[in-house]
Amino acid sequence: MATTEADTVDRPLVSAGFLEDREYQTTLADRALDAHTLVCLPTGLGKTTVSLLVTAHRLSHAGGKSLLLAPTKPLVTQHADFYREALEIPDEEIVVFTGEVRPDDRASLWDDARIVIATPQVVENDLVGNRVSLADVTHCTFDECHRATGDYAYNYIAERYHEDADDPLVTGMSASPGDDEEAILQVCGNLGIGNVEVMTEDDADVARYTHETDVEWKRIELPETVEEIRDAVEAVVEDRMQGLVELGVTNSTDPSVSEREIQKIQGRVQQLMNSDDSAGYEGMSLLAEVRKLRTALTYVETQSVESFRRYMDRQREAARSSGASKADQRMVSDPNVKKAVRLAEEHDDLHPKFRRARMLIAETLGINDGERVIVFTESRDTAEALTDFLGEHFSVARFVGQSDTEGSDGMTQTQQQDTLDQFRAGEFEVLVSTSVAEEGLDVPEVDLVLFYEPVPTAIRSIQRKGRTGRQTEGRVAVLLAEDTRDEAYFWKARQDEKKMEDELRLLKDAAGDIESRLRPQVGLEDVPDETEGVDGEREASGDSGDGADTDNAANGDGSGQAGLDAFAGDSPEEPEGDDGGRESADAGVVAEADPADGSTEIVIDQRELDSAIARDLSTREGIETRLETLEVGDYVLSDRVVVERKAVGDFLETLVGGDRSMFEQVGDASRHYGRPVVVIEGEELYGRRNIHPKAIHGALASLAVDFGASVMQTTDEEETADLLEVIATREQEEEDRAVSVHGEKQSKTLPEQQEYVVASIAEVGPVTARSLLQEFGSVEAVMTAETEDLLETEGVGEVTAERIREVVSGSYTGE
Repeated sequence: MATTEADTVDRPLVSAGFLEDREYQTTLADRALDAHTLVCLPTGLGKTTVSLLVTAHRLSHAGGKSLLLAPTKPLVTQHADFYREALEIPDEEIVVFTGEVRPDDRASLWDDARIVIATPQVVENDLVGNRVSLADVTHCTFDECHRATGDYAYNYIAERYHEDADDPLVTGMSASPGDDEEAILQVCGNLGIGNVEVMTEDDADVARYTHETDVEWKRIELPETVEEIRDAVEAVVEDRMQGLVELGVTNSTDPSVSEREIQKIQGRVQQLMNSDDSAGYEGMSLLAEVRKLRTALTYVETQSVESFRRYMDRQREAARSSGASKADQRMVSDPNVKKAVRLAEEHDDLHPKFRRARMLIAETLGINDGERVIVFTESRDTAEALTDFLGEHFSVARFVGQSDTEGSDGMTQTQQQDTLDQFRAGEFEVLVSTSVAEEGLDVPEVDLVLFYEPVPTAIRSIQRKGRTGRQTEGRVAVLLAEDTRDEAYFWKARQDEKKMEDELRLLKDAAGDIESRLRPQVGLEDVPDETEGVDGEREASGDSGDGADTDNAANGDGSGQAGLDAFAGDSPEEPEGDDGGRESADAGVVAEADPADGSTEIVIDQRELDSAIARDLSTREGIETRLETLEVGDYVLSDRVVVERKAVGDFLETLVGGDRSMFEQVGDASRHYGRPVVVIEGEELYGRRNIHPKAIHGALASLAVDFGASVMQTTDEEETADLLEVIATREQEEEDRAVSVHGEKQSKTLPEQQEYVVASIAEVGPVTARSLLQEFGSVEAVMTAETEDLLETEGVGEVTAERIREVVSGSYTGE
């Protein structure tokens, strides 16, 4: 039935006659105007409309601007298109922020926008870099807010929003906010939400717009060859589990060991390592094999023999590479693994799921006269194979993420959008998708959602099933390989889904008691205690800061490290001692800053955003952070202090892997800054790997003596942030120094470039590369040498020689 203007929403800023007036949407929007609210509504029933109504009201009554965050670029684009149609706001005032928009452009666009629709990572970066301010944002929406766990960017943005905004209002949206009540409450806590509004398909007004979805599962028997491959791999898992039993870290040799049990075993193994027990290293090696073999089992049981074959090819390639672990080499050389790979290579039939999928799709599109089908799969490899197979019988397109993986190209945002447009227009019948199409995308109503395999979480199951049953009766089919982890995943998802539905109903019925279960929340006019973190996951991660006292760490108390007194002195250009011919600290200046408000500034390299340090610093009172792509260093704290941060694992890797990049980086720092600092972050510097303490002492001595660097150690990221704040404040406030970013990386010399070229071949490495170049005199001579000549070089064995010849003379098969 056609919608008349009388049936549409009539509110300020909302385009006349555009939105159908659904009572449940306007009711939810009105409630979300009163408090920071989590809106729970089944997929496909217009959560975005609810948020849009709240935004329209806030902009028309409170002014300011609105920020809508969504986890993927296609979803951001979709929301922007909807908002431009549904709101009477000029299109140029509704702007999109993704990584494709230059940071400087985002800063100027932000100032003129009334609505910003963005991916969270981009806004996080802009907040850390002080490119944007949330002060005048009067409504912030977190779409697919169930992602607000751990270190996801939503948590940091929510914390900053409640602290910085003059008049904040948060709306979280999800069809599936968590697997249980605790997970839902954690999401609310992380976003500063104190009110939960739930509407389910049981609500009369919602039920008018939904139809029954028939969920059925299809049991599939594995063929004999697949069972043989599985049995061979399981035999290896059982053997490695027996090794773990002998180490006393588990009592079971069950090859179907769960991930939860593996995590428990890992904890016991870590205890052995922390006690300097060599058995811990053996246990970690065995556990690494078990994890990879379990992945291989998942491929062969639930995906396809071809997926298993591709995975094992990647493992064999990794085992042949330079620096491969003993676990990798031991795994691929195991007789049972070799047997499984041989059986897979000889197997020329498809997994029975392929034929069952074809039959179900033919039934839907042919006998039942359907129009569209979505097939979901966990594996990119399987998505590729399914697209090719089903394409022989139907019109099919794949839909995958933007990142490239080995053997598979990703899709650009434009390609993703074009594919969805074509699917809506009926240009093809079957969409084969990985998880990228699960959340929020406006995928058209379909007649069948086919799960190639069950997913183990209720959230993802609900997201996928929400693609059907919106306007007509829908159908969901799940393919389960008998006696495999498929069944365990399916029943777990069903159990969690039912549990979550019960929890949501409980929350709905007990809405008045929710605030007492949540941590103290931020009111519309309140600002939270600055010492109270939003990211509960990070606080619970064990990084309690109860290790070495910050002051003691900074002053090198009893540790032999250079203390903060090393930064005293009147000459910024000349460090104490011989400068080794280094340039003055003023050479090559590319940027300067001196905050006029008296705050302490820290310039951070963009690549450091992978850690939590930048986010932490940006929330501290009196600290102003700025992001740049630094040529030298990770953090610039003044005109003379630059910091290189190294995790303990990365630092130790430079001692055994032949990688000299750390010393090159510190060399660059010492050439351009008077006081270079190396921060080694983490514990077990002398016990994590089997490296002689004298080798570690030698590296530390080289950094201090050869490069003039102060070496400091911190236990974790929080302590590193504390140290950076102390040094920066001391430099800028007590020593009255301005921040000055300068310097550039030194170009590699010709010998270094030659060593780099030869060392880049797997199996070679830098030490062997130098031996080869000394033996043959040039890169060309190395590359054209015969195998027997290569073998005469010190450090070159048959494997290395064969690898060189294979790389040099092998035919190129790439596209």
